[in-house]
Amino acid sequence: MGILKSIKEEISIIRERDPAIHSSMEVFLYPSFRVMLHYRVAHRLYNRKHYFLARLISQRAVRKTGIEIHPGAVIGTGFFIDHGSGVIIGETTVIGNNVTLYQGVTLGGTGKETGKRHPTIEDNVMISAGAKILGSFTIGRNSKIGAGSVVLEEVPPNCTVVGVPGRIVKRDNEVIPRESMDQVHLPDPIKEDITNLQHANSELTNRLLDLEQELRELKNRK
Repeated sequence: MGILKSIKEEISIIRERDPAIHSSMEVFLYPSFRVMLHYRVAHRLYNRKHYFLARLISQRAVRKTGIEIHPGAVIGTGFFIDHGSGVIIGETTVIGNNVTLYQGVTLGGTGKETGKRHPTIEDNVMISAGAKILGSFTIGRNSKIGAGSVVLEEVPPNCTVVGVPGRIVKRDNEVIPRESMDQVHLPDPIKEDITNLQHANSELTNRLLDLEQELRELKNRK
C-alpha cells in the first residue's frame, strides 16, 4: 500500500470511529494517525533489515504520541487506537483487521519466552482501556477484552473476557459490528460472585434459623 493510500485509509478509519473528529484536518493532530504513519514507514525498513533506522523512527513516534509500536509488529487494515497514550505493542505481535485498542493497552511478553513472544490478535477484536495481554497466544476473532483485564492465556473466538487474571464470562457472541464496540457494557464477574455469595449466605442464615426453631420446638415438647 502506498503512502497516500495509507494516509487516506487512516483518515477514513479515525473519522468513522471517533465522533470527536469534525474534519479531516483534525485527523492530522490525532496521535493514532501520527503513530501509524511512522509505523508504516518503520515496518518497511524493518522488513528490509534496516533495524536501527526502523527503531529510530518508532522511538521518535513514541516521544511525539506516547504510543509505542515496535516496527516488527504486523498490523492489518482498519486498525484504530482511541486516545492511545500508554499503548505498547511488542515486536512479534500480530494484529488482524478492524481491531480497536483504547488507552493504556499493552500487547507484551512475559519476559520468559523466545521467538514469538507477543500475542496474536485476530479480526474484529476490541481491547478496552488498561488491559494487558501478555504472552504468545491468540485472542480469537470478534472478542472483547474488558477494561483493566490481565489476559495470560488463549481466548477462543466470540468471547468476552474480564478480570485479573482475565477469565471468559461470555462465549459465542454474535459478530461484533464496529458501532457496538463499547468498552463499558461488559459483564462484571466480581459483582456476580459477590451476589452469589450473598444469596448463599442468605440461604445458610435461613437454614440456621429453621434449625434453631426446630430445636426450640423439641425442647418445648420435652
